[in-house]
Amino acid sequence: MSLVEFAQDGAVGLITLNRPPVNALSEELSADLTVAIQHAEDPSVRAVVIYGDPHFAAGADIKGFQAAFDAGVKDELATTLATVIRRLEQLRKPTIAAVQGFALGGGLELALGADFRYLADNAKVGQPEILLGIIPGAGGTQRLPRVVGFQKAKEMNFSGRQVGAEEALAIGLADKVLPVEELLEVALADAADWATRATLGLAAVKRAMGDGWGRPIDEAMKAEAEAFQDVFFTEDAKEGVAAFIEKRKADFTGQ
Repeated sequence: MSLVEFAQDGAVGLITLNRPPVNALSEELSADLTVAIQHAEDPSVRAVVIYGDPHFAAGADIKGFQAAFDAGVKDELATTLATVIRRLEQLRKPTIAAVQGFALGGGLELALGADFRYLADNAKVGQPEILLGIIPGAGGTQRLPRVVGFQKAKEMNFSGRQVGAEEALAIGLADKVLPVEELLEVALADAADWATRATLGLAAVKRAMGDGWGRPIDEAMKAEAEAFQDVFFTEDAKEGVAAFIEKRKADFTGQ
């Protein structure tokens, strides 16, 4: 990997985008991101932070669009990126996107693939594709409404405007807003805390909520029941119950 770095400290994995100056998204970066996510799938990694410095990701490399126009071929970046983001979303462990600077277009879509979004106070996020005469192609019209609500997501996609950190917090797009110098430290500390929890149980919550969202209640409850049964006989479930009965702190191992 050259455009994305993966590092592991204990049970926490850190994925860092590294395509200066603004981490513009490209086919090569998406390929490297796929490899990093493969590393993060290792069971020894129990929580993940994804980060970019000084900008999370300022969107797609627009020169790639121009090249596609000139060649008369369909640009594949959105499809590739959508696949990568779905893989991030399906990681069976908690994920935090630590966002500073710009997270625009595909950058915001990437952040939406994480469970939580921590924004630095200098962050600007949005879906500006409409200003180019196109639309989001990696989840901006689908995941954004799930996070901020249908009407707010429509307004953001229609206008293409940039949303500041405090507004993002107010509409539920950000889970925390932090000073730039504290962003990564807090994200890693929180990830380390998540890594001590019942990892398979958290994965079951993710699956149940993701599978049940927007479905009729009977179908949604079936998804929840299946996830419940899958996690019920895990070692962590046995440990959690035993710890409760014995009035001690549970020692979860992620199994």
